[in-house]
Amino acid sequence: MARIRDRRRLPRVRPAPAALAALVIGAAGLAAAATDGAPAGADPAAGSAAVVPVGSGGYTDERPAGEPGPSDQNGAPVAPKVTDDFEGPAPTNEWWSSLIFQRYPGNPYGENLYAHPFSFRPHAGGLEVGYPDEPNLVADGLKYEYPHTADLTMGASGLDAPRTEVADHGDWTVTAQWEGGGTLRTTIGQGLPFAYAETEGADPEVSFTSAPEVWHEEGDVVGATVGGRHYALFAPSDAQWTRSGNAFTAPGASYYSVAVLPGPGDLDAFAPYAHSFVTGSRVEYAYDEAAAELTSTYRLTTEPKEGTEDGTLMALYPHQWDAAADPLTDLAYASPRGEMRVVDGARFTTELSTHGLLPGLPTADGADEGRMRALIDEELHHEDPFRGGDDTYWNGKALGRLAQLVPIADSIGYTEGRDGLLELVKGRLEGWLTAGGARQFHYDSAWGTMLGYPDSFGAADQVNDHDFHYGYFVQAAAVVARYDRDWAAEDAWGGMVRLLIRDVAETDPESDLFPRLRSFSPYAGHGWASGHAGFAAGNNQESSSEGMHFAAATALFGAATGDRELRDLGVFLHATQASTVTRYWQDHGGGTFPEGFEHDVVGMVWGDGGDYRIWWDGGDEEHYGINYLPITASSLYLGHDPEHAAAMHASLEDRLGGEPQVWRDVHWEHQALSDGPAALARFEEQWASYEPEAGESKAHTYQWVSTLAEAGTVDTSVTADTAHYAVFDNGGTKTYVAYNPGTAPLDVSFSDGASMTLEAGELGTASS
Repeated sequence: MARIRDRRRLPRVRPAPAALAALVIGAAGLAAAATDGAPAGADPAAGSAAVVPVGSGGYTDERPAGEPGPSDQNGAPVAPKVTDDFEGPAPTNEWWSSLIFQRYPGNPYGENLYAHPFSFRPHAGGLEVGYPDEPNLVADGLKYEYPHTADLTMGASGLDAPRTEVADHGDWTVTAQWEGGGTLRTTIGQGLPFAYAETEGADPEVSFTSAPEVWHEEGDVVGATVGGRHYALFAPSDAQWTRSGNAFTAPGASYYSVAVLPGPGDLDAFAPYAHSFVTGSRVEYAYDEAAAELTSTYRLTTEPKEGTEDGTLMALYPHQWDAAADPLTDLAYASPRGEMRVVDGARFTTELSTHGLLPGLPTADGADEGRMRALIDEELHHEDPFRGGDDTYWNGKALGRLAQLVPIADSIGYTEGRDGLLELVKGRLEGWLTAGGARQFHYDSAWGTMLGYPDSFGAADQVNDHDFHYGYFVQAAAVVARYDRDWAAEDAWGGMVRLLIRDVAETDPESDLFPRLRSFSPYAGHGWASGHAGFAAGNNQESSSEGMHFAAATALFGAATGDRELRDLGVFLHATQASTVTRYWQDHGGGTFPEGFEHDVVGMVWGDGGDYRIWWDGGDEEHYGINYLPITASSLYLGHDPEHAAAMHASLEDRLGGEPQVWRDVHWEHQALSDGPAALARFEEQWASYEPEAGESKAHTYQWVSTLAEAGTVDTSVTADTAHYAVFDNGGTKTYVAYNPGTAPLDVSFSDGASMTLEAGELGTASS
């Protein structure tokens, strides 16, 4: 039998296998709790007190002695690389974070930046530009990539800057600055087919890396092809490009733009927008609970540099154009996520159905409640219920494991067990949320982030994985709030929980504490794990499922505390990511993985592609399972297409030549999304002898597989007028589940005509 492996053996941003390191580390790399609406007593800007009280808890505004803060590769402290006029807390965990977080002492500019359809690399002379349109298979076919290829540099005459700094940013755009022999500012962003530049004290200059084929040259507009890729250079209409060798300059001008064109014949479609410069980006969302619909609007702010045209073009990822309410043009680009399609305008809207977030599954009538109670007791009365985990990740997983047992105990009438588990979870949470103890949180004002100590996997020194770690704390707090709303009040322990949520997913763009949506990249539709993104492959996201777990935990905590704004944030994060996870990590529907990539899943999505491997030397079960765990009632999205879920499980067994032996419980739970009876049978055969995954328990696995064996598979054709529901189908018999987090009775209506009335706090079921 295979040895049970740890969940993560190596930090995410340290090279695992040497081959992986060679692929992702660049050569240069190797050489509303702010003072406006803060919880009572919270004033981190004051800097005078080591402990800042927040309700019943608090945090430190001085880093505990001996603990790491944001650092470079050598362990030296790093400060955000920003201009004097930069405003707000410093973002991390972005596709462009290597611009602001200097991980490598020898590279003050940044690593490769993937803002599809473009790729970029900053250097002393400006911004290198490319359009990766062809995939490569590397590492014996384990990774596919669209690598950065330098076609030209956007610069300024005589520019030789000692470093690159961040001047401004939006939700998916960034403005970078170079100073040295003149000043250059460029604005780039995901989905932008234009890159924009402004110069001061130097003339605009675009240098091709090899002799371009110039097919249009008329004053302020140049059209050229290099390496089979097509570009247009736009200077002000009263300026003129002049050529010297492979370089074009626009004497006397102070701005210009560069567009990547699908083909030379598309120049006329781009020219009208050449002087409409993008200055910002923002996503706005609206959740219609009654209609079970999330509407998201992606909006660019633009400024005409001349004339009055303020429109532009936007290239949409597949998960966006598949749900877009706006007409698409015939323009398209290649990308590592599949074909990008273009809309004409500075905004577009997507519409997604929402399929409900439950705090847990109901317990099946046929489950052996005596055995379930005994399995709960094994966890409750274990000599170390937390299994030695004593950092933000492993302690978090233990909190999540214990918290998931609370509603199960409640569902079988085991009140003593429920209350004992609640006390365990409360006690450990309160220890973490109180400053000055062995476990605590610190607010780093330089980087605008909450750092938990003890930390792990670079959560403190690299600002990695905050959504992964803190999601377990929020989930556990949501469970406590379900049974003890007073505990989660703002002036009790809820104030600190909200700070953890805001660290990951602040929504206020004017916050003095945290950057907006740190751990969620709204245009990409998922998060990025690395705080600094210091890789030639861009940033990466391994455990998409832990990002989903944070989203669901946020929604459930908001619901349990009566905070609809927080609930809606969680719904937005969860529904948006659900539209990307199986598509980009599992090639659901086809169109993502390139021809010749002989894997059905990737363990990690990278800026430049996808990699079957993970950050430690794990087996196939872990390559698949890293994007399943932790299994909670919010994991039902993995079964929205039962046939696809079945294909994923079959794919794993084909690779193994048999049943999973590592993380068996996680894979049984995933299998249950397509075949509950088979998953239950495997549990029954092995339940007494297998070792649970660190975040799992036998009691929870038993409840999950036995419930789905009776209820069947997820039925997304039926929706409900509440945020908290699920519908299952078993051979035509439907099971309806809904939860009322409120304090008054709730009538729930399903779109097929079914209905139920729930008492306050009730998780109810009905069948038809």
